[in-house]
Amino acid sequence: MTTIDTAELAGQIAGFYRETLGDDSLDTDSDFFEAGGDSLAAFQIVDRLQELVGAEIAVALVFTYPSPAELAEVVVDDLSLAPASA
Repeated sequence: MTTIDTAELAGQIAGFYRETLGDDSLDTDSDFFEAGGDSLAAFQIVDRLQELVGAEIAVALVFTYPSPAELAEVVVDDLSLAPASA
């Protein structure tokens, strides 16, 4: 399993936020909902995130951890606890 750097992942998620929400000012501490995010945008971001990390990510995580930094931290933690594929 490839190790994922939390800060790097947060930067990539922030890029997904910027592209999906059309706001170039968003960074790793930006709040998804304060930036105008909705459930459709959350699904779009999670789709891209799943492709990036190669694992299923629950859309609910965007609602619970609305900043890229928070979301990256929980995703990295979840992936590090996931059993390795046989």
